[in-house]
Amino acid sequence: MVLFCIVFLSNSCSSNKYAATNKSYKKQAKNFAKELSKRPGGVDSAMNADQWVGTTNFGMRKPNFVIIHHTAQNACDSTLRTFTLTRTQVSAHYVICKDGTIHHMLNDYLRAWHAGNSKWGNLTDVNSSSIGIELDNNGFESFSEPQINSLLQLLKKLKRDNNIPTANFIGHSDIAPKRKVDPNRYFPWQMLAQNGFGNWYDTANVKLPENFNAMQSLRIIGYDTRDSIAAIKAFKLHFEQQDGNSILTEDDKKIIYDLSKKY
Repeated sequence: MVLFCIVFLSNSCSSNKYAATNKSYKKQAKNFAKELSKRPGGVDSAMNADQWVGTTNFGMRKPNFVIIHHTAQNACDSTLRTFTLTRTQVSAHYVICKDGTIHHMLNDYLRAWHAGNSKWGNLTDVNSSSIGIELDNNGFESFSEPQINSLLQLLKKLKRDNNIPTANFIGHSDIAPKRKVDPNRYFPWQMLAQNGFGNWYDTANVKLPENFNAMQSLRIIGYDTRDSIAAIKAFKLHFEQQDGNSILTEDDKKIIYDLSKKY
């Protein structure tokens, strides 16, 4: 009986192919916790350590944005492996599989490496103020219903827990228009907006002002317009589900104008 238990426990441990990376996660988190527990000090070399005074008014720094990605891979397991290999230097807080399974890979208060070289408004270090969510999708297919349902439930929790503004649910292509096109044009941004995650437009009664500056309005929304073609393509991918077209029509400008008033 004792031998059976030993064999059972051994098999249970070996069946978890992420046991080693889970152990590494716990070790790193423990080291971060140790740093957080240290009292401030040493800023002024003349300061007497016994005179240190800690404030009573503080809290954890919370994320203020949610960035949505697609994995550009063909299986959830491939993405999980990518995020557990040190050499890849990429990660996300959540991975949602096609069947709706949510893998919470990193504590929401810790900094994942998902945004890369990106910009939104005046924010240039997106990783430090955001939660990254990866959806299992190769980039050329629709998103499954269970996957989107799980995403909506997760976003509801994240918005409530962190008081994230409605406008701050955006895509990877929005913050990195020159490099990224995720989530792809099949992603249901309008449905998300209807549930309170991101802004949407209504151009029914919109009349463009004279000399309307579309690029300035895109900047107001948050887009990095230093590459105007990339910015326009990213805007169209998000709000019109179009790929490739960088020409702004009158209807496009009305959408931009209406959206700019919401930011």
